[in-house]
Amino acid sequence: MKLELRGITKTFGTLVANDHIDLTVEAGEIHCLLGENGAGKSTLMNVLYGLYQADGGEILLDDRVQSFAGPGDAMRAGIGMVHQHFMLIPVFTVAENVMLGHEETRFGGRLDLPAARAKVREISDRFGFDVDPDALVDDLPVGVQQRVEIIKALSRDARVLVFDEPTAVLTPQETDELMAIMRQLKESGTSIVFITHKLREVREVADRITVIRLGKVVGEASPTASNAELASLMVGRAVELTVQKDAPQLGDPALVVQGLTVVDPIGQLVVNDVSFEVRRGEILAVAGVQGNGQTELTEALVGLQPRVRGSMRLDGNELNGDSVRSILDAGVGFVPEDRKEDGLVAEFSIAENLMLDRAEGAPFVKGGNLQLATLAEFAEEKVAEYDVRTPSIETKVGRLSGGNQQKVVLARELSRELRLLVAAQPTRGVDVGSIEFIHKRIVETRDSGVPVVVVSTELDEVTALADRIMVMYRGKVVGIVPGDTPRETLGLMMAGEAPNPEGAAA
Repeated sequence: MKLELRGITKTFGTLVANDHIDLTVEAGEIHCLLGENGAGKSTLMNVLYGLYQADGGEILLDDRVQSFAGPGDAMRAGIGMVHQHFMLIPVFTVAENVMLGHEETRFGGRLDLPAARAKVREISDRFGFDVDPDALVDDLPVGVQQRVEIIKALSRDARVLVFDEPTAVLTPQETDELMAIMRQLKESGTSIVFITHKLREVREVADRITVIRLGKVVGEASPTASNAELASLMVGRAVELTVQKDAPQLGDPALVVQGLTVVDPIGQLVVNDVSFEVRRGEILAVAGVQGNGQTELTEALVGLQPRVRGSMRLDGNELNGDSVRSILDAGVGFVPEDRKEDGLVAEFSIAENLMLDRAEGAPFVKGGNLQLATLAEFAEEKVAEYDVRTPSIETKVGRLSGGNQQKVVLARELSRELRLLVAAQPTRGVDVGSIEFIHKRIVETRDSGVPVVVVSTELDEVTALADRIMVMYRGKVVGIVPGDTPRETLGLMMAGEAPNPEGAAA
């Protein structure tokens, strides 16, 4: 089925999310929609799927204009979507999830589960998915859950499939399997729109590439285009994709963690007996699929988790049991994974956000009075140093782009005298240009002798920054390996397979 979007425009108040976007996807084609977070990709696909109503433009399928009042209309027309965050009921079986919303009944009004099971088996066998229709979704690995989402769409005769950032929660091996599935779907005649911001995946699977920046189509590219060419289209300038770093100048162990255990509010172990150390002048990257204890680990390091056992010693001083305030005052810098929730106050100015963790004394407060001139001078200096794009230091930080917000967090944390930097998902939701800048700053911090813990679900980021890599799976450490460990080995470790002594997965 041929899909055509003509002049699609979608606004939210004064924000123009989609600005007269044209896109054509031929039958049996994998068309990649490439752009940074916030570029307007997902909004465009939500218009296609009937979740949003466009303010202008039209949707055509096989040259016929369509009108979708909701997702039901889109599905009936042959459009399916595999969302970034799966739309599955964990306590239902695969067959129950597949039939949900499209229930067939037998005599007496009973649900026709045998028909749903047969449909799952038929699609699974056709594409080699190996999915048990009677398995509980909650018991399935993430990669298999994604196959269930694909089966759901195909069971409703989808001939255009939209994959919205489908690899965000997958291991590298699961990503490779998904790429193979997409090629199979293409060969069967299904048209695919693949939304992503990951350049390697685009070049691997796309037939054509459309690049969106700030809500507009800025160009088309061939899969043979280099990463640098694609990145410059996304950002609008040349970008250095790989941070340059020398061999680490290692000092003594600075952070020593032993037997760290974190229990969540319902009593589950989310970090289970974790031990590691980080030396001065070293970046330890913590890798793993999201939800394997990394968030709770970083929160424990800065005092944000209330139920923590074990030891966390920084330069010989125990941190476990200290308040967040005491830990920050001890020289720990913290870049949280959710900057809007934990790193910034949206309604405060840039200048005010830059002093958030130093609001109780010199240089910004003296005798209970805020030193406005000192704060303004400091803020102007950091805005220039960190290239924060803003009309004024008095601009509310909530009005900045994601990349500029992250630069404000980084500027605040790195402007103190640090003994440890903990950076969780430091480039989540920022553009390629800001990634380049943030990576350089993290490496500079390491080169100054400060130990750094970076937590990231982006394997490219992990391998770019790490001197050593600690992989977590279900709250435990699978292994700690050198920073140049192959991606394939790291992928197996992210699925829970321990490495052998030579660093290759067993």
